[in-house]
Amino acid sequence: MGILFLFLGYMGVPVAFALIGAVLIVTTFTPVGHASMIAQVFNGMDVEALMAIPFFLLVGDLMTSANVTQRMITLSQTLVGHMRGGLAQVVTLFSMFFAGISGSSAADVAVLTRSVAPEMAREGYNKAFTAALIASAATMANLIPPSIMAVVYGATGNVSIGGLFLGGVAPGVFIGIGLMIYSHFFGPIGMKHKRATFAQFTEATKRSAVPLMIPIIIMGGILTGWFTPSEAGIIAVAYILFVVIPLLNPKHLPHLPRDFALTGLLYSIPLITIGAASAFGWMLAYLRGPAVVSDWIAYYAGGDPHLIMLLLTALFILVGDFIDAVPAIIIFMPLILELTKNADINAVHMGVVIITTLAFGLITPPYGLCLLMAAKFVNVKFSRAMLASFPIYIIFFAAIAFVIYFPEIVLWLPKQLLPQSVGCFRNPSGAGWICP
Repeated sequence: MGILFLFLGYMGVPVAFALIGAVLIVTTFTPVGHASMIAQVFNGMDVEALMAIPFFLLVGDLMTSANVTQRMITLSQTLVGHMRGGLAQVVTLFSMFFAGISGSSAADVAVLTRSVAPEMAREGYNKAFTAALIASAATMANLIPPSIMAVVYGATGNVSIGGLFLGGVAPGVFIGIGLMIYSHFFGPIGMKHKRATFAQFTEATKRSAVPLMIPIIIMGGILTGWFTPSEAGIIAVAYILFVVIPLLNPKHLPHLPRDFALTGLLYSIPLITIGAASAFGWMLAYLRGPAVVSDWIAYYAGGDPHLIMLLLTALFILVGDFIDAVPAIIIFMPLILELTKNADINAVHMGVVIITTLAFGLITPPYGLCLLMAAKFVNVKFSRAMLASFPIYIIFFAAIAFVIYFPEIVLWLPKQLLPQSVGCFRNPSGAGWICP
């Protein structure tokens, strides 16, 4: 089934239909009926938590098309624009800001290549470096909440989405700091900019305050229990439609139907892929594929959770080179759940490890979606962008190792703000929580 999927994919068949085709062909040789597998495609999409995805996509698209993001870019420039490689630092810091709004790496790449990349070209930055940096910084959107990848993982694996959101903050910030250090010491010097005055910083903060309320609304509502991740996406969209755009760019209001239609088209791509991957994963489990791989990993790793996660990381680095993160999560979720249970690994911790690894896959060849997009938009050969990204891989390897070996740091925020998401329970004999 795997070979059929890869063969169809490399013949040019879209991923979703390559998955469905491989499943239906293999189903012919099993007692399972084709109608059951088609039903499984729809069952995979019929998950309430996945409703958060179109709203987070719409948030990112509205912010981009209404040109509100320029205010956050200006704020980033006042904070780090004076440093060595100033615009490179701006790319990373803005990505951290924007990741807290859209949850979409593709949206991040689109914004940066359209707004910051031309300015970097004028200042003499190498195009390959620009594409590699933008693609790498965009991966933080899958870690810093709200993350679409975390929504898919939580919905598929029955893991707390709020816990995954909070757990992703540590590796997201780790990668961001790593990219800034790399840009400072090893990136192009760029033009020297004056340090912004306090008045300029204050003005930029005021201008950015309205859009920067979005992550506070999303996470604040989820953490207080006022609304679910799906409802948080709806509230964020309503805030943009009724507050952000009327206040900051009212001329964009006639273009809203186009934004809604575009988001619908964008959502259809991951949605059909989710359905197809669900059927693929179900058939894989029926054929005992996860059990075989789980036994193999358990044979070599024993009960050592660190070694199990390292082997899973190696598997997902390989998988992420060829398959998008969303179908990869769904296809391999039975394997992940079995190993998580057998090794007594915290489900949120395992989720953050897998998401961080698959985020790395967005800049690795031959798939590397973010790197492909950045290279195309910056107008540089993919091979050159790929070579420029190789040194950055060290940052991601360090981030993955950090997540695996320091779970107490990764889970610190969830334990403080959403303790029940990581298995904590109220102390029966007094105040506070007991966390296993």
